[in-house]
Amino acid sequence: MPGQLPSTRVDAAYDYPPDLARFALDRWSTPPPAAPQAPVPELATLTHFLSACYQASLLREEERPVTFRAILASPDQFPAGGVAPAGLRRLAFCDACPLDANQLRRLAVAADMHRMLIGAHQDGDGSLRIWGLVNSGPRWLRDVQGGRRAGAPLPAVPVAHVEAPGVVSVYRGPELVARLQGGRISGSRADAFASTWLPDRFADLRAEMEVRHFRAREASAVHWAPIASNLSHAISQRMMKRAIALLRHARHGGTIVFVPMETAQDLCAADPFIDLKYGFEDVPRQGSFPDLVVSILNRLAALHGDGPRPNDPVGWAEFETTPDDELATLDEALFEMAHLIAGLASTDGAVVLNKQHDILGFGGMISGRLPAVRRVDRALDLDGNAVAEEGTENVGARHRSAYRLAGALPGAIVIVISQDGGVRFVAQKDGRVTYWEQE
Repeated sequence: MPGQLPSTRVDAAYDYPPDLARFALDRWSTPPPAAPQAPVPELATLTHFLSACYQASLLREEERPVTFRAILASPDQFPAGGVAPAGLRRLAFCDACPLDANQLRRLAVAADMHRMLIGAHQDGDGSLRIWGLVNSGPRWLRDVQGGRRAGAPLPAVPVAHVEAPGVVSVYRGPELVARLQGGRISGSRADAFASTWLPDRFADLRAEMEVRHFRAREASAVHWAPIASNLSHAISQRMMKRAIALLRHARHGGTIVFVPMETAQDLCAADPFIDLKYGFEDVPRQGSFPDLVVSILNRLAALHGDGPRPNDPVGWAEFETTPDDELATLDEALFEMAHLIAGLASTDGAVVLNKQHDILGFGGMISGRLPAVRRVDRALDLDGNAVAEEGTENVGARHRSAYRLAGALPGAIVIVISQDGGVRFVAQKDGRVTYWEQE
């Protein structure tokens, strides 16, 4: 089911591409409405496809890791006249080449995984061949990185994301189906941003921004269109998704900590939960994160209040498509804030923010004097209603520190980004330290 985390296999020492293919096909269900229909792939074909991708991931190209996206689909599934980023552009070779690890390695240099896919299909004699490239543009990253506009949907066919040596994710079009990492297979990971628990932790911030927007509306001499109730949340999560995506792409790892407002002042105490190496002095709140979001809400309401449907709620679609220089500048400022957070988090130690998204400092070392956490709960659904208990002896120092802080400080949220690109949200739920794997 969407949002659930199937257990990994425990009947073998390691999993390999044939296991990944079987696991993916077991979960190959009806494609989402937005994705064009496509036949279910055969096990042998999918195994060959994923095996080649896996072997390519273990190679290097001039000392660089091999990363790419490959799609198992015939060229006629892509329009000849498509233009990225709004569409998919087909770039077919004059002569197809064999699908093998070395060909994928060579093509990965030209096929930037953020913008291109390597196209493969089964030819007349049953062998798999690379027929060309598909230019998608980077909009497919919107749900992960927080872009404003969606790209053209991929057909519901196998897509392999090769992200690091031995790390291969299988997608059905845009939907994550299975992932092989560290010799273990897992199923679809949940998007913590789509949960109930995470937005609830920032309810006070959203309420404050809505009150400020309402007061500005009341003071306006002209009519403002109403704002959709979830827009401030959508804008906020997009900024954090961008910061997380930047750290994942850098492959450095990092930790982002949100502390409750009442705890922020304790960071300067004699024995703090987090020792900030580089703490920031109090600064005027002008230009803060809430200021930027409220300014976006106000600008959208004013622009659409003078439009053809002045009483229709303004939501994400309008935010994506409204052409306005002031709105673009505000949006750019939010993206710059995401880059700032990611840059600070890439140093040793955590970047620490309060629940208002004010940056309190960076280089934060979580106190080793906090009680150790020996057992944690792994969330099996979006809100952690179903969990599996795990020991902490096999995780690194960064994760153990996050568990200690979450255990000692109710209300804190710790986001741990690993060097391999994995993302884990850690917080207390029902008095237990719980973590969510982020897709």
